[in-house]
Amino acid sequence: MSAAGRHICILTVTVCVGAAVAVADNVDSTPQQVFDSMRGGFQPAKAKGVHARYQWDLGGPKGGQWWIEVNDGTYKMGKGKIPDPNVTFIATDKDWVAICHDQLSGTWAYLSGRLRVRGDQGIARKLGEMFP
Repeated sequence: MSAAGRHICILTVTVCVGAAVAVADNVDSTPQQVFDSMRGGFQPAKAKGVHARYQWDLGGPKGGQWWIEVNDGTYKMGKGKIPDPNVTFIATDKDWVAICHDQLSGTWAYLSGRLRVRGDQGIARKLGEMFP
């Protein structure tokens, strides 16, 4: 795996671990609950000068599409599809929640194809700094 691939795996776990703490190890939580819990962790200072669009495409019965758009220290988050994402994360709903609850290694999910990351690797790594 390339260094960029390793950074993405670490990023994925970093972003999700912060979210998992907020939903208190409830493995029955949904992707929506994970995204809702991320809202309180945003670090505006780390997002200064960043203009990026992130997309999540999660399959499964509780899956769906979510997005985050960062624009120079501010962000918007929503459900659905965002035009022209810089980075797209693809997984099942169960795998994403398991990664976020540290019950599935982000690295293992990435290496085994259960988590796919498409797009700009540098922007992908930035997500973990803005949402620790």
